[in-house]
Formats: sequence, structure tokens, C-alpha cells
Amino acid sequence: MREAPAELRERLERQNQLHVLYGWEKLSGVQRAGLVRQLTEVPWEKVLGLAVSGAKPAPSLAWQELEPAPLTPAAATADEQAAGKAALRQGVIAALVVAGGQGTRLGTDQPKGAFPIGPLSRASLFQIHAEKIAALSRQYGRPLPWLIMTSPATDAATREFFERHSYFGLARDQVRFFLQGTMPVVCARTRRLLLEAPGQLLLSPNGHGGTLSALAEHGLLDELESRGIEHIFYFQVDNPLVRVCDPGFVGRHVLSRAEVSSKVVLKDQPQEKVGIFARHQGRCVLIEYSDLPAELAQEREANGRLRYAAGNPAIHIFRRDFLQRVLSLGELPLHVAHKVAAHFDPDTGQWVTPQTPNAFKFEQFIFDILPHARQWLLMETPRADEFAPLKNAEGPDSPPTVQQAMVALHRRWLLQAGVPVQDWPVEISPLFALSAEEVMQRIPPGFRLTGPTYLREDTK
Repeated sequence: MREAPAELRERLERQNQLHVLYGWEKLSGVQRAGLVRQLTEVPWEKVLGLAVSGAKPAPSLAWQELEPAPLTPAAATADEQAAGKAALRQGVIAALVVAGGQGTRLGTDQPKGAFPIGPLSRASLFQIHAEKIAALSRQYGRPLPWLIMTSPATDAATREFFERHSYFGLARDQVRFFLQGTMPVVCARTRRLLLEAPGQLLLSPNGHGGTLSALAEHGLLDELESRGIEHIFYFQVDNPLVRVCDPGFVGRHVLSRAEVSSKVVLKDQPQEKVGIFARHQGRCVLIEYSDLPAELAQEREANGRLRYAAGNPAIHIFRRDFLQRVLSLGELPLHVAHKVAAHFDPDTGQWVTPQTPNAFKFEQFIFDILPHARQWLLMETPRADEFAPLKNAEGPDSPPTVQQAMVALHRRWLLQAGVPVQDWPVEISPLFALSAEEVMQRIPPGFRLTGPTYLREDTK
């Protein structure tokens, strides 16, 4: 077959996308079938409609009806702690980490989770989180299931990284990798689909909102239901401070019968680039910082605190049956991002690497499920205790600032245990302790720092 099927050519011509057939006559049968499959999966109306508009749609909110979100306090009660520990012992909760990103902005083409961030140990993000999972499994007497969402760019490398490190001591059947979906990338100037190579569309991960559809497509929601899992603790791989399955948070979520619970860090500057939780018509919404009107972003309470201060550190607990209900309502909306995308140019037959944003990428956001929750809660958490995301090679949210936050947190834990810390850098493995309270229980009597110290499982 020298030419593409007439029906396919006609459809592409109507959409001004005939260029994707570049090199068709030289493609193998497998390559042609793959291209046809990709084109069949393109949500044409949504993607091209958003691309033609050239901008993301404005939030459909009545700003005059927006209210600050009600927050619950950071400190959990004894009953909440007990309920959370009971949930962990009963095995009704699983952990899920979103780990589809590469460390491109950190100067590496490896999965971001493989980046060595331990201030003294050089432990990777994956290792730090794996040790938390292992510590919780040991403490509560049953393996805590861990779901790891990868992307096409990170899946193989992530699996190989875990194999190379023997799953950091976790049982292989305790860890489940699953692949998020993709969306085509569109040229911002011509509104044409970009190509990775002749016969292959350029695809981009569909965002953290793709977690929902990926769980369903891989049969994981049904599997979790069959295993008696009722709640899913969600976090992002780039935050080494997150308290995975924090018993107090889990317990508050369970006792309140919330469909979704989220942790909150308070903003102190209106311009901070973090999404904001708010209440709109009785429902929980999350507003991107760029969408919140400036006058609302700058409003302050009588005590000087920002009125809209509930920042999103991307730490949630979802009821499994809530996710299943949201899936039944249809797909999450698509958001458009104007980004740089290297691609194959069929007009010149060359690979192109732009220096400025040239393409539209399409993503779904997990927080778009929040307004569907009938019962929800937001729990404050101190930023210094639980939020230090690794984003950039330099400046804010870079390895030095993240490591400083880790050292500062572990110094506070030691101080609470009565250990003078002086100016020595310290790091505490999750296998040694997950909290200040555990440090108090584990620290040897009379313990003193004599230099940079890494407290590990075997510390005497």
C-alpha cells in the first residue's frame, strides 16, 4: 500500500493535519498501524478546539461567591491518631506517588525520583519514600501497598532503578508501577500536530489528573477494591518531606467520613506560585495562582494573614469509591500549557529544537475532582515540616534549599529529643524514625553529635 487509505487522508485533510502522513510510503506495516492507532486515539474536537483558542478557558466561577476554605488545625487529636493507626493496621489504605517527571530542570534525563537528594546519605527521592513505606509496613504489621505512576519517558528507567536497588528492601509484589496516558502536542503557530519522527506523533504525559484514568485502565481500582483498600494516600515524588500516610491525617479523614482530604500550607506572599484551596457554592475548589484575581490574592484578614492563604502541597487522601464515582461522570477537563517542544519538522525533514515556547501541551489536573466531593476537609500542616519540593537546578526549590529544609527538620526532631545539635548537618533515615516522637523513643541515652551525622536503622 503506497498511499494512506483514502478515508484517513480525507479526514486529515479536513483537519489540516495531512502532514502527519509524511514518509508513509517508507513506513513498515507495524509503523503504519501504530500511526493509525495514535490518530484514532486523538480527541480531535477537544485538542484542536483548545489549540485554536490559543488559551486555557477561564475558570467557570462566580468570584463574588468565592470564600476562604475552612481549615482544620495541624495537630491531630488522640482519637484521630488512633483511627489512623487502626486503618494502617487493618490494611485499608494504599500509598500512591506521581513519578512521571524527568529531572530535565535538574540537569539529568533520569526520572526525577532517581535524583540523589539526601544531604548526607545522597539517598534518592525514591529511596527516601521507599524507606517510609518500609517503616510503616514494619510498624503496623502488614505491607503497605505502594502504587507508582510513571510516564512513557520514565517508566523503563524507573523499573530498572528499583531492580538495581532491590526495591530498597520492599517486596516486589508490594510495589505496583502503572503508566499514565499521553496527549498529542500541537504547534502553537500552525495548530498542526507535531511529530516525534516520521509515522509517530509527538506525545506528552497527560498530567497528574491522568492518575484517575490510568488507575482505571490498568484495573487497579478494581484490584484495590478486591483487596479491601478503602483509601488512597496521594503525593508527588519531588517532595522528600511528605509524611506518607501520616496517622493523624489518615485518622481525621476516616473519622470525618470525607471523600477527599487535603493538606494545606499557608501562603504568606500573594505572588507565591501555588494553587489555592477555596470554597465555592459549598464545594471545595482549587484555583491556580495565575487565575485568582489580583484583588482577591492580596486581600488580608484583620490579623494580617492573607484571606486566600490555603496553598496546595499536593498531599491528598481519596476514598477509593469516590474516585470510582468521579470516573463514572466522564473525563476531567483539559488544561493548555504553552511550552517548548522539540520535534521532527516534515517540511524540512529535520529535527527542530526551539529556544522559546512553540507548542501547546494538554494536561488534566487531579484537583479538578475536588468539586465533586460531597464531604471534604482541609488540614493545615507547617510548611517547614512537610513541604520542600525539588523543582529547579538553582534558586528556590533547588537541591540546596531542599537539603537545607531536610536538615532543619531533622535538627528540630533532635532538639525535641533533648540532643544539642550545634551547627552540624544531620539527616535521619525514615527507617530510624518517621517523626520527632519516634526520635525520642529511638535516640540512645546520652547521645551527642560530634560531626555531620546520618541516623540510620542500625544506629546505636
